[in-house]
Amino acid sequence: MRSIWLVAACALLGLWLVVGLKGRGGSLQPQPVREQEPEPVTVVKQPVNFATRTFDPAAPPPDMPPLGPGEAALCDSGFTSSANITGESHRSDATHAVVTITHVNVTLQLNVTIWVPNNATEKVIEHEQGHRQISEYYYKSADKLAERIAETYLGRRVEVSGSDLGGEANRLLEQMAQGFTNEYNKELDPDPAQQLYDTITDHSRNDMAAKDAVEVALKDAEETSPHPVTTAAN
Repeated sequence: MRSIWLVAACALLGLWLVVGLKGRGGSLQPQPVREQEPEPVTVVKQPVNFATRTFDPAAPPPDMPPLGPGEAALCDSGFTSSANITGESHRSDATHAVVTITHVNVTLQLNVTIWVPNNATEKVIEHEQGHRQISEYYYKSADKLAERIAETYLGRRVEVSGSDLGGEANRLLEQMAQGFTNEYNKELDPDPAQQLYDTITDHSRNDMAAKDAVEVALKDAEETSPHPVTTAAN
């Protein structure tokens, strides 16, 4: 009755080169206005993007995800993250440098679309809303999870080598941004709770109330596969 997808959005790259400047002669150099130093880690959590769409079971729209066997409706939830990792590059010679990670900026998003047939019963609609509630439960603390992961990247020192040190450094940062997204997706993982919810309710076919099934599924998921950050979700 639902689908969950985790997306590694295109990672933006950044390279902060440290350059020393010297004045000439005895005249005083104008002092540049100091800009406020950006925070080492910033996480922007966008509001949940939610929509409900109806469809004709005999002719579903082309942008609708396919229904599984026996399914009448679905809740399509997509968690996305985009990481921008920057660092300072210090050259030791013409072909070697050390990149030190100084900043990690992350943007998070949750997109939820509930697809129900034109003649959907209230029970089916409530069931899909239960899937939505589970996704939003995990998203409540997604910023805390992303912040914790991002902090593990700060201060990392990695050597790069080659004739194009700038290109090598950017490739390194790209790999790190992808690594961040992979780790975020792995630790977020709402699937155990979503699957248990479907099992408990038999995909809305039994008499279990959706709100009760959500509570049971989340409680069981926390006990068997604890959510990395739970304090913000309660």
